[in-house]
Amino acid sequence: MPLQREGWDKNAPATRRLGQDAPATGKQGQDAPATGKQGHDALAKGVAGASCPCLCLREADKMSESWMISEMAIRAIPDDDRLWVPQAPQVWFRPLLLNTVQGEWVNLLKVTRAGMLSRHRHPAPVHGFVLKGSWRYLEHDWVATEGMYVFEPPGEIHTLVVDDDVPEMITLFHVCGALVYFDDQMRPCGHDDVHTKIELCRRHYARVGLGDDFVRQFIR
Repeated sequence: MPLQREGWDKNAPATRRLGQDAPATGKQGQDAPATGKQGHDALAKGVAGASCPCLCLREADKMSESWMISEMAIRAIPDDDRLWVPQAPQVWFRPLLLNTVQGEWVNLLKVTRAGMLSRHRHPAPVHGFVLKGSWRYLEHDWVATEGMYVFEPPGEIHTLVVDDDVPEMITLFHVCGALVYFDDQMRPCGHDDVHTKIELCRRHYARVGLGDDFVRQFIR
């Protein structure tokens, strides 16, 4: 015969048998948490050493928020032309994200002249989305036109060109890693990474009156 605890009523509702309707008494009752809203409030206040899962989650959320990188929602094409950082004659970039943790950056590239812009190589992938105009690589037969997405796998040296019939080109580029530039003899002659981009932004924003710390809003 199975043992039954003293005071056990096998015909009582399950909640009654579990002691959820009636508070326990004695020392056991002091340690047992209350139930329902009263119990939840008691747990939240830490009554009798009780801990509330909801409270723990809220505290965990607060703790994680203190370590989380802040989100960003900004106008990509700015109203203030001072946000465009000059990179070369008639070539500018507008920083959107300067990720120092993963060594990558997202920016808009704006070009208002025709011809070769750069010959470079990517050690990591690059993603592009053309917002205005068009551009191409001399090494390929495709042309990136407005509305097109471009994926560039790492490893290839290619030459970025804007054709004569394009008055203005704007493309969003997500660059992972770095750009290594090459001269006409295919010799490395420079590079860009997230840190060189930050320094270009600092100098430009200080020069145009925005302050060298203006770039901090784009850094993660």
